[in-house]
This record gives sequence, structure tokens and C-alpha cells, in this order.
Amino acid sequence: MSFKTSVFRCASSTWVKQSLSHVKHPNYGLFSTSAVHNEKDYAFEMACSSVRYGEGCTQEVGLDCKNFGAKHVCVMTDKKLAGMSPVQVVLESLDRHNVPYKLYDRVRCEPSDQSFKEAIDYAKEGNFDVYLAVGGGSVIDTCKAANLYASNPSAELLDYVNAPIGKGLPITHTLKPLIAVTTTAGTGSETTGTAVFDFLEMRAKTGISNRALRPTLGIVDPLHLRTMPERVAAYSGIDVLCHALESFTAMPFSERMPRPENPNMRPAYQGSNPVSDIWSKHALRMTAKYLKRAVYQPEDWTARRGMHFAASYAGIGFGNAGTHLCHGMCYPISGLNRKYFSRDYNDDHPLIPHGLSVVITAPAVFMFTSKACPERHLEAAECLGVDVRNVRKEDAGMVLSETVRKIMDDIEVPNGLKDLGYSTEDIPDLVKGTLPQHRVTKLCPRPFDGDDIAELLEKSMRVY
Repeated sequence: MSFKTSVFRCASSTWVKQSLSHVKHPNYGLFSTSAVHNEKDYAFEMACSSVRYGEGCTQEVGLDCKNFGAKHVCVMTDKKLAGMSPVQVVLESLDRHNVPYKLYDRVRCEPSDQSFKEAIDYAKEGNFDVYLAVGGGSVIDTCKAANLYASNPSAELLDYVNAPIGKGLPITHTLKPLIAVTTTAGTGSETTGTAVFDFLEMRAKTGISNRALRPTLGIVDPLHLRTMPERVAAYSGIDVLCHALESFTAMPFSERMPRPENPNMRPAYQGSNPVSDIWSKHALRMTAKYLKRAVYQPEDWTARRGMHFAASYAGIGFGNAGTHLCHGMCYPISGLNRKYFSRDYNDDHPLIPHGLSVVITAPAVFMFTSKACPERHLEAAECLGVDVRNVRKEDAGMVLSETVRKIMDDIEVPNGLKDLGYSTEDIPDLVKGTLPQHRVTKLCPRPFDGDDIAELLEKSMRVY
């Protein structure tokens, strides 16, 4: 089957420095902002939540809410976490400092547009002035959405969802303060302006990306990782790996098109850049050192604490640079799941954990993208502990892919899409669900079309 009928071509992937010939010398601040639709960008912005790290620092959130002048706090979590220590510490802190609150514990693991709407309706009715998320990426993303739409009650869900699935409207209103207490070491959602959900009508994930969504404060308290089960540690940790690899190998910011007419329209995912590179590379080094230990040795406090750091580091990296094909393909892989259940996750509905859906195509993806920027792929492999001094550029993809495959094997990632319940007959639907994911796929360093995506999916049916 040919997928040429639904072709999506990325912008050029040539890794060149952006010319500044259009700058009006000597006033280098005067750039033309007219007729920019066919021009590449020349700037990037770094945005990140304030992050507080420390064992036990969750107990301070009551004071944080009080400092925000909170009169009515919305605490969001899921049913499983609601009875566990991270939520209890938060509620005790709010009680201790006499901060009024209500607890919403109906967040869905891997949220959908329906579960988003339920949380949004709750937030609208509650008229909250501060939001407090306690959980992993699902909880934090849901809380971001609740804050966004409750702060502008007239908005429809698709207004802010990324185009072409939604309208992709800019966020111009002011959101309430949001504190994100992360209980996993993976998504980095405590630092990013992204909220992802399953769009049930489309049977694929999509999301909202805007700097306005960033939590006001991210709480990274490693004490919460004591409650993280093995598979959650594995699949949230492997998500860190993909965040860092994809952001480091993404199209450079100076190659992204079009340049925005207004800086307010510059996307949150801007392409690789010198600042995000630093965070992404450090996250790779830490993941290589600590991931396997954190999964299988929960008492190894150094390893679990290291992965907590790595998740936030990668979050700062990809939260500004973006991801590309692994994440683009993961959205239909999650959304079209019919029967896969994962150990250690809530089992009330079929679920492919996000990190698993992302990494399952990673070996094939990095073989494909390496032709665009082999030096970057080799540098990423080096960050993961590979001696690349004598590796040829044409072998960069093979080296990085084998390195990723070894890490996957080390933590017992299932053997490809077939183990997740897919077959080659599902490829057309998976391609169809991937192509509209422009928020991330536009940052692929190499041009691609539907046939390329189909081939990558075929190669991902078996990984080992």
C-alpha cells in the first residue's frame, strides 16, 4: 500500500548556520517581521518552570500556596496515588497552614479528551485560584488543561490543541499559579508547557504546547520515588532517554519554518539549540548510568534520585527543543491499543505506557534520521557510553540504534509492536494517526512521507 496520498514533508534538514544578512546594521535589533512565512527562524527562547529539588521539600507546598495568596486550591491526582504518601504529605501541608482545598482524584492514567473535559468542568465549577498536581505526567498534564480552560471558560477544547488537529490558537489570557509535584522520573512535565491526551475520535494522542502552560513551580522530591513500581520506573525512565535523544537530534531552530510574524507565536517546540543541547546531553549521560539500577534496585537511592534529576533535565531540553518521530508515532500506537495491559499500571482499561509506546520505534527511527546529522547521532551514542572515536559517520545510525536496543533489552522492553498486539495490517491506521502530529513531526531532521513511516513501523514489529 502506498501512503503518498497523505504526504508530509519536513523543512530542509541542512545543518547550516542561519545567515544574518537581513539584519539592518548597525542596529542589530531591527529585524523585518513582514513576509516571513517562507523564511527560516533566527531565534529561540528558553522557558522553564522554577524547580525546587530536595528530599522532603513537598512539605513546603502549603506555604507556597499561602505565598500565592490562595483561598481555594484544587489538588489533582489519580485514585491510586490518592491514598499514598505523596498526596498525604501535600494535604497535611495544606492543613497545617490552613489553606482551603478540594481534592480531585479522578485523573485517568494516559488521559483522554473525555477525562480532560471532566477535570476542566470540575475546575470551572470550583473557581480555584491555585492548582496543585501530585503525580506523573498524566496528572500534571490534566491539571495544566484544567487550569487553562477554567481560566478562559468560553474556550472550546480544540481551540488550543495543536494544529492541524485543533485550531492551535495562541494563549493570551492569564492562568492561575500551578504547582506540580512529580512522583515519577520520566515525563519532565513539571518543567514543560505541554499537555498530551488521547483524542478518542481520532484514536491517537495529540496535545497542547504553549509556554503559558508551564507550572509555576515544579517540586522534585525524590522521597516519592520510593513508591514507584518496577515497570513505572522502566517506562518512565525510557521516556527520559527518548526525550533527550529526540531533542538533541531534532531539526535546528535556525532551520525551522516559518519564522513567526509575532514572537508570541514562536512554538514551544523550536528545534535543537545550544542551550537545550546541554540539558539533553547531560540527561543521556545520567540515564546511561542510572536507568537499569533504578528499575531493578529500588533501594539504590543514588540511582533513583539520579533518574529524577535526569527527567527534569531532559524536560528542560525537549520542552524547548521538541521531539520528533518516536513521539509522533507513539500517539497512534497508544490511541489504537485494543488489548495491551502493562504490569504495575492501573488495569481498568487497556494501556500502553507512554514511554513504552515511544521507545518501541526508537531503533528504527534513529537508523532513519542518522543520515541527516550523523555527527549528532554519534555524539548521542558517546553520551550513552559508546567509544565512537573510530566509528564512521555512515555507521552512526547503526551504532546509536544498537545502543538503544541494548538499553531496551536491559530493562525488558517488549519485543516490538507485535508484543503490543499490533500486526502489519494495522500499519495504515498507525500511519494515518502519525501524519497529523505536526507539533513534533515537523522537527524531524530528515524529510519523510507516509511510506517512510510505514517502513519504520514495519521494522519496529520486532526489535530484537
